[in-house]
Amino acid sequence: MRAGLGAPLRHPDFRALLAGRTAAEFGNAIAPVALAFTVLDLTGSLVDLGLVVAARSLANVALLLLGGVLADRLPRGVILQGTELAAFLTQGLIALSVLSGFASIPLLVVVGAANGAVAAISLPAAASLTPQTVPPELLTPANALVRMAVNTGRVAGAALGGVLVAAAGSGWAIAVNACVFLAAALAYHAVRVRGPVRTERQSPLAELAAGWREFTARRWVWLVVVQFMVVNAVISGCVVVLGPAIADDTIGRAAWGFVLAAHTAGAFVGGVLVARWQPRRALRVGVAVTMLDAVPLVLLAELPQVVPLLLAMFVAGVATEQFVVAWDVSLQENIPEDRLARVYSYDMLGSFVALPVGEVAAGPLAARFGVEATVLGGAAVLTVVTLLTLLSGEIRGLERKLVGTRE
Repeated sequence: MRAGLGAPLRHPDFRALLAGRTAAEFGNAIAPVALAFTVLDLTGSLVDLGLVVAARSLANVALLLLGGVLADRLPRGVILQGTELAAFLTQGLIALSVLSGFASIPLLVVVGAANGAVAAISLPAAASLTPQTVPPELLTPANALVRMAVNTGRVAGAALGGVLVAAAGSGWAIAVNACVFLAAALAYHAVRVRGPVRTERQSPLAELAAGWREFTARRWVWLVVVQFMVVNAVISGCVVVLGPAIADDTIGRAAWGFVLAAHTAGAFVGGVLVARWQPRRALRVGVAVTMLDAVPLVLLAELPQVVPLLLAMFVAGVATEQFVVAWDVSLQENIPEDRLARVYSYDMLGSFVALPVGEVAAGPLAARFGVEATVLGGAAVLTVVTLLTLLSGEIRGLERKLVGTRE
């Protein structure tokens, strides 16, 4: 009998990690909603809002690789405690400035950059901590639970952020946000795992180079990252940018919200499915089902109706979880523990760079070729790059190390 979805919860360190990840994602979802309305209440300027958001994003990208180095040097639970405490302090400062009347755009830019830096340092540590909290045979259900917690935090946090801003104002919303980050820090304090085993200590640049060699040494790793640089760029451009424009002309804004929610619902179901169905060549399955992301794009262009889009987005959400969990488990089983966070940081950097590229390119491409042609072209590119990735024998043949373990 395979390990059940609840089996990882028997381990105290994993329970603490899960609570911390949930609270952190909850806080990270509240923050942009509350911050956006803070800027708009302060100046009403979209330019100012762009500056504040860009400061956070730039700091995030700039320090992501450093976060991987630190997470391979230091106890990852300690890093997560520190970053969540820093997020608590920075958000608390913003809340105090708003409620006391001394908030300004320069202050929000500086604190936003600090928040971006904190997030960059925390991400590789959070991703690479899971295999230290459960036995190897529980990696799949553990990663499935983490993904379900992440999705829960993101959905509930975004909804609560809007409610708090409307009910109490942006200052109090950010104050609540700060308290959520404090709760995450307290949860991470209960994670009692050892730090990565290091045989030598090098300079940060040398460790980055070592992480790059580890990242490029396995063809299946960098091929999948390249694939998802393209996939993420296509999805961000076609769904995030062009999707609302299509919805405005067809199904309406309210229906578009339900379509996006269907993807999240599919992700929840996918999390349960992936914990119970663990194919030996999970990465091959995960990469292959990525092609299902092309179906909503084709429907957006050719058949923008509510029911087909709801079904397609739900299935795409299920498929997304199959890939994400298979990817995490593949990295965690095959990358040495003391280099795992650096490999994750290169993976994340590829995703972070791809998102704005797709968002920026979508508008000009749609203006040149038309919205429908651009979305169909995105679906074709996504399908072709996935098929090319599957040509790799390493991806098709990579096997799970532990499948079908009895509880």
